[in-house]
Amino acid sequence: MVTNELAGLRRLYLGFTGARVVLTANNLGVFDRLKKAASAEALAGMLKGDLRATEILLDALAGLGLVKKGRDAKYRNAPVSNRYLVKGARLYQGDIIRHASSMWENFSALDEIVRTGIPALRGRRHAGHHHEAFIMGMHNLTVLRTESLLVAIGLEGVGTMLDLGGGPGTNAMAMAKKGVQATIFDLPETIAIARKVARREGVKGLRFVAGDFHFDSIGSGYDLILISQIFHAFSEEENVSLLSKCRQALNPAGKVAIQEFPIDETRTAPPHSALFSVNMLAGTEKGRCYTAREMKRWLKETGFRDITLKNLPETVLIEGKASLR
Repeated sequence: MVTNELAGLRRLYLGFTGARVVLTANNLGVFDRLKKAASAEALAGMLKGDLRATEILLDALAGLGLVKKGRDAKYRNAPVSNRYLVKGARLYQGDIIRHASSMWENFSALDEIVRTGIPALRGRRHAGHHHEAFIMGMHNLTVLRTESLLVAIGLEGVGTMLDLGGGPGTNAMAMAKKGVQATIFDLPETIAIARKVARREGVKGLRFVAGDFHFDSIGSGYDLILISQIFHAFSEEENVSLLSKCRQALNPAGKVAIQEFPIDETRTAPPHSALFSVNMLAGTEKGRCYTAREMKRWLKETGFRDITLKNLPETVLIEGKASLR
């Protein structure tokens, strides 16, 4: 008899099988080609793939509920795949799934990473199409969170803002659409992608600044500095230094808003945040998920006041006001 406990354990150690099927199907562009029904033979031809392998992959996708198999043995996307896995869909998630394929390589080196403490090579440097998949993957995720984030921050009195390490600039673009003078600061290769996203979205009036926020000036005169999903990639010392720089860049009545994944004081829950720390172990030299108490302490240490915490659907938002100087 298989107990519930053992069944749960099996789901954990075999969870990679379904994940790999989804990653491979996304990498090969299967979902883009199944908006209309097609046979395994036809799809194999489109993919220039092996017929037997293509059919087995399609049957697995059908078993996972991402594809429907008709009585005529033709396959087509399930509604969920059309909504999220077809390029051009409003809530497309294919880029973040491509990034997950890179994460797969990092996690595959976890045995050695735990022995040495040294991240995987892919994690130390996103390059080429891997970097674009990572940045556009951030866009895939952020479009799902932007509305609730803007409501939680509140834009009353915010005339200028800085999206620090803003990646594709998704949040800055949403604020620019509401009349805020928004600046996106990130590395040069990332800024190039953000410019393309802004052109595609038809957002005008954005300011783009390329640089390394650890070493370069981030400007000044901001009413709001947003630090979204940045801290988990760096050490405590680096994050405290960055907050000090932000405080100097804010207007006297300005505030900083930090968005991160929530993790409790034991750093074990919720489980997906504990696992995300493993992702940071595999992909960065010093990063991990930080608790709300840690981030609040950093804000106090760097001179912020009126510190608040808000729980959002998938993240936590911590805000602090610049002390009067």
